[in-house]
Amino acid sequence: VLINSGSRHEAKYLSGISHFLEKLAFSSTAQFGSKDEILLTLEKHGGICDCQASRDTIMYAVSADAKGLDTVVNLLADVALQPRLSDEEIEMTRTAIRFELEDLNMRPDPEPLLTEMIHAAAYRDNTVGLNRFCPVENTDKIDREVLHSYLRNYYTPDRMVLAGVGIEHEQLVECAKKHLLGAEPVWGSGRTKDVDRSVAQYTGGIVKVEKDMSDVSLGPTPIPELTHIMIGLESSSFLEEDFIPFAVLNMMMGGGGSFSAGGPGKGMFTRLYLNVLNRHHWMYNATSYHHSYEDTGLLCIHASADPKQVREMVEIITREFILMAGAVGEVELERAKTQLKSMLMMNLESRPVIFEDVGRQVLATNTRKLPHELCALISQVKSSDIKRVVTKMLHKKPAVAALGDLTDLPTYEHIQAALSSKDGRLPRMYRLFR
Repeated sequence: VLINSGSRHEAKYLSGISHFLEKLAFSSTAQFGSKDEILLTLEKHGGICDCQASRDTIMYAVSADAKGLDTVVNLLADVALQPRLSDEEIEMTRTAIRFELEDLNMRPDPEPLLTEMIHAAAYRDNTVGLNRFCPVENTDKIDREVLHSYLRNYYTPDRMVLAGVGIEHEQLVECAKKHLLGAEPVWGSGRTKDVDRSVAQYTGGIVKVEKDMSDVSLGPTPIPELTHIMIGLESSSFLEEDFIPFAVLNMMMGGGGSFSAGGPGKGMFTRLYLNVLNRHHWMYNATSYHHSYEDTGLLCIHASADPKQVREMVEIITREFILMAGAVGEVELERAKTQLKSMLMMNLESRPVIFEDVGRQVLATNTRKLPHELCALISQVKSSDIKRVVTKMLHKKPAVAALGDLTDLPTYEHIQAALSSKDGRLPRMYRLFR
């Protein structure tokens, strides 16, 4: 079951409700007395369950033997619409969330933190810029009443999709009619009044967190102290035609860590490997990411290096952004398109991925584009399309996230100036000597 509900809908609520619901999923319900009972029921059909909340979707998923379809749909309906949310479960969730937040700040991999920061910088205080993790100060404020008032507004039939893979469509429809049609949720079926339909407003901006990264990983071979920078610009939503050229562009930029095991087929031909990691041995990472939602998107590059080289690192990244608008080689473009298609096909060999793909597409558009249709769209991308989307993107204000020792970080104005210059260079700093 996929529900159009996530941290982006929490503007009128306490931040962190989706994070709570994710952790509370598959706890006791009207029919099942405890999490163990649910797990035992699934075990009879060799099943496993999982819940994932993102910025715009929450997903209750079960994989089990097809013979247990009726049991599984009944269980999913119960978990989504009839959770007990007992005081004890809520208290345990608070503890789990506090632990997760501590862990997040101590992890050597800063990726989750940087992703939060870049979204907060790009969409200040609105929709997808709202925090995906529950802030510590809200853990005690979220209780059953708060959760029910949120669920009443967002867990409504028009915002839900039941998706299945490996079963006949008719069978699934029958089960949906039996267990979900007309089901009365535990919070009652009052009228929804507080549904946030606001469209993402891209603001651009900077979020900095000064942090001592020298003790992130202790051990016989500690990771050197690094400063992490992420620079992003608004791209397009996955409903727009420009989404496909942006996906190809993201593939073309590629990148990764400087310690990836190399060789052909590992994406070592992408621009961030060829132009950045191969030329600047002191950079530890340069990776391109593309986040896309139904009303906006964000293309960003994450880079990390020693704190003394932050200024140079930022300039290398701003230059890569400017170069995106330049000439795109035919071979390079074809390689990126082929890579994107093969990644799409490889991902769709796994059933959980197909399930998510079907569910998310239907939730957003009420239809599903089949893989061969997507491949045809990818094949049609020309170098002029890449140039066009990049030129449009470079007119926006940048979003910047910086984590670590930021002594040498250029100012936001300088980064902005570099991205609107011809060569992507930062304005020179003249030192005054007495």
